[in-house]
Amino acid sequence: MNDFKIIFADRSTKPEIEEGAVLAPKFDKDGLIPVVTTDFDSGEVLMLAYMNRESLARTIQLGEAVYWSRSRQEIWHKGATSGNAQVVRQLRIDCDQDALWMRVTVKGVGATCHVGYRSCFYRSIPVGAAAQPEPKLDFTETEKLFDPEKVYGKK
Repeated sequence: MNDFKIIFADRSTKPEIEEGAVLAPKFDKDGLIPVVTTDFDSGEVLMLAYMNRESLARTIQLGEAVYWSRSRQEIWHKGATSGNAQVVRQLRIDCDQDALWMRVTVKGVGATCHVGYRSCFYRSIPVGAAAQPEPKLDFTETEKLFDPEKVYGKK
């Protein structure tokens, strides 16, 4: 890992935020910024997560995805337990600098979801004519790439 410290700029003028070259992420009231993570080659959406200042800085330094776990309230280096680390191939920030898009290559068996599927978006919701008063989810992925109990233990 690089031994320099990542420094985010203070938020300044709208033109600088929207069209300047200074990284000044806007974290929400909880100190978080949303991250959409997609597969670098296919563009498939793998997950939506959050980063705080520290996890964003670590991601930039390490070149692997490091998130903030809202449920565990801790830094979470994706793949540290499962071996399915996300190698950052490109990290983008939106025009307002309040959302991130990370394009990654997944190591290991290629799974991203802690449930064992490739993507966290493994179910679809029927819409339009297919919708029902109590919608039933359709599984778009049916094969798990790993057994969560073997990797993480029983929860």
